[in-house]
Amino acid sequence: MPVYEYKGRNNRTQAIVAGEQTANDAALVAAQLRKEGITPVYIREKKVTINIAKRSPKGVPLKEVALFSRQLAIMLDAGLPLVQGLRILAEQTPNRTFQSNLTDVYTDVEQGSSLSEAMRKHPRTFDNLYTNMIAAGEAGGILDTILKRLTAYAEKIIKLRRALVSASLYPSSILLVAAAVILLILYYAIPVFKTLFEGMNAVLPLPTRIVIALSNFVQSYILFIILGAMFAGYAVRSYYRTANGRRVIDRFLLSVPVMGIALRKIAVARFARTLATLFSSGVSIIEGLEITAKTAGNAIVQEAIIAIRNAIEEGKTMAEPMKASGIFPPMVTQMVSIGEQTGELDTLLSKLADYYEEEVDNTVENLMTILEPMMMVFLGVVIGGIVISMYMPIFSLISKLSGG
Repeated sequence: MPVYEYKGRNNRTQAIVAGEQTANDAALVAAQLRKEGITPVYIREKKVTINIAKRSPKGVPLKEVALFSRQLAIMLDAGLPLVQGLRILAEQTPNRTFQSNLTDVYTDVEQGSSLSEAMRKHPRTFDNLYTNMIAAGEAGGILDTILKRLTAYAEKIIKLRRALVSASLYPSSILLVAAAVILLILYYAIPVFKTLFEGMNAVLPLPTRIVIALSNFVQSYILFIILGAMFAGYAVRSYYRTANGRRVIDRFLLSVPVMGIALRKIAVARFARTLATLFSSGVSIIEGLEITAKTAGNAIVQEAIIAIRNAIEEGKTMAEPMKASGIFPPMVTQMVSIGEQTGELDTLLSKLADYYEEEVDNTVENLMTILEPMMMVFLGVVIGGIVISMYMPIFSLISKLSGG
């Protein structure tokens, strides 16, 4: 609940008085002051001072929010008052940022604010999806049930995030290690062979000359190569932070063979799980789609969800714009269409989420199965090619000596 600063004149003594009051709005503060015989001069909401040192730029990890939701649901099920449960969890939370946030929430609720209103003041910790579901739970008197749904939802999203990291981080890590190994061979190993060949005065085959030329280039410009790679990574990251850059890169990632399929399934699973959780908690379809779009994790999928929301506002069904987007598989659009016709959209979305979460697990596992031998073959061809090219002059010399 907001705090208002006021200054007024006492009607009896004509003295100027000032102070603070907690109320839902300024009009209630003015009414209370008049009851006390004070004519308001001004009333303004007190600005909240944020201690930057206590805030985390990345907010609170989702797994800690999930644990909090589960623990609070258990406490409410056991009959513990909400304020007492919040106070206990605030005291026991080891994360200082989360502890500070929960203390603020506990204080606001104790002063008469609703739980959702108190949580909205901490958007880095409790996002729109979380606060909207809490508000729906408070309105329907099923807060403990909503907290259980939020826990299940958070655990599913954490699992999808891990799958996303596995699908994208593994191949990039292998390529990075491969590049580092090749650079080390060119920088340290090849010069030894180069010195040996110079002492032999042998005519070098073309592959050997190419590898030595690459080694000379790496030795001469190693610092520029490293700085160039770092700058390229920074440039791509900066470009991705722009609206157009995120759209271009996300579209490219969805089109990459094998990995793009995994990313698309992850996006569909997240969409279905988020929307199903919101629908089942009483959030409207328009608001649910707006929240789902913000949590899509991919700019192209986000644009498709926004297009669905806009189409529904114009009186269309969900299935029509979903089919037109080209993002969602035919099975998804068909299931959504059936759900709209039968009034069981939340149930069918939950089934779709379960199906695609299982598909994500299988796809990521298959991705790892395919990538591992591909990476091994790649490393074998490149490094083996370098080694063979270095030994070709030696084999040629041995052959000549044997023939002589």
